[in-house]
Amino acid sequence: MTTIERAPVGSLVQQFEYGLDAPICLTWELTYACNLECAHCLSSSGRRDPRELTTEQCEAVIDELQRMQVFYVNIGGGEPTIRPDFWHLLEYAVDHQVGVKFSTNGVRITPDRARFLASTDYVDVQISLDGATAEVNDYVRGPGSYDTALTALQNLKDAGFRDAKISVVCTRQNIGQLDEFKALADRFGATLRLTRLRPSGRGADVWDELHPLPEQQRELYDWLLAHGEDVLTGDSFFHLAAFGQALPGLNLCGAGRVVCLIDPVGDVYACPFAIHDEFLAGNLLDEGGFQRVWRESELFADLRSPQTGGACAKCQFFDSCRGGCMAAKFFTGLPLDGPDPECVQGYGQSALAGDRTVPSPSQNHSKANPTRNQPVMLKLLTRPPVSACAESPLAGFDPAREQESR
Repeated sequence: MTTIERAPVGSLVQQFEYGLDAPICLTWELTYACNLECAHCLSSSGRRDPRELTTEQCEAVIDELQRMQVFYVNIGGGEPTIRPDFWHLLEYAVDHQVGVKFSTNGVRITPDRARFLASTDYVDVQISLDGATAEVNDYVRGPGSYDTALTALQNLKDAGFRDAKISVVCTRQNIGQLDEFKALADRFGATLRLTRLRPSGRGADVWDELHPLPEQQRELYDWLLAHGEDVLTGDSFFHLAAFGQALPGLNLCGAGRVVCLIDPVGDVYACPFAIHDEFLAGNLLDEGGFQRVWRESELFADLRSPQTGGACAKCQFFDSCRGGCMAAKFFTGLPLDGPDPECVQGYGQSALAGDRTVPSPSQNHSKANPTRNQPVMLKLLTRPPVSACAESPLAGFDPAREQESR
């Protein structure tokens, strides 16, 4: 661990580049268990990790985030609502002044849960949907996932929940559906959120098939310029700024500077899209907790030091795109100071054609056997499941019994 020096003065963006005393927000993957098997899952989710943080450990993390004055946490997974203590932890966070945005495929957003969410302050709900039609969505997210997502959105609307988010990973198959996605969001009184496909987790296996083509990158850029004020992106597309005009947002990589990720076992990674040993900063169960990892880890210190542009520094658009996405470069075997694999000036294509070594995944939580929810694009696996829970995280879940218990 090392002490991180920060710039005492400077613009807001400069302050962000040198890191903050606490992240503005962080992503917290509560579990790797999931009822779906999305083909592009960046964390290769499916099965629980037996070392998951306990309820008490999660409460302690929330206490620490409150002390650090973290504005909110973006809870995901896996499917976070599968954890039996999910709703308790959500209430615990809100009661401790830590806002919650959670991402879900909608499987447990029942009418009753939707009414609870509508009555709870400081909570945002993000429903994942990767196709404006069932045909496109279920191709990567699995049969029935489109209907599940729309049912959840309808339940939230009926309950009076305001401004849910529809979260879309942009792919080659759905770029042509941007207007339809916006219409869906308007229909449910929701806000559309577009994010970039990263070649991490299972996404690495399907990136060549799913990532948007160069002409689609331009289509996406033009669409965002026209609708950017009404659409969220989470700064996913700052590499597109090399087309000319910057998109709304910070337009920089916040990894280890203003954002990070906590995984289900307490490991802290610099980037929510780079769950790999190369980006592991520490574990919050060690002495000093999360605060020590955030403020003293050598990895974060390195990310917050002045960055060289490498080959990209010679490009006239470097100040706009800042070299693109660290995770996209790493998982395609490109140097971190080289061009983004989807560089809109074409330098990424040239780099991909050269010698490179694509890193092996450091972990995989995919189900051992295929289930009925498996996307059609995935090949069937043959390994037997470790347990019924590994085969289906919803094993033993009885909706009627849960309803009675409430």
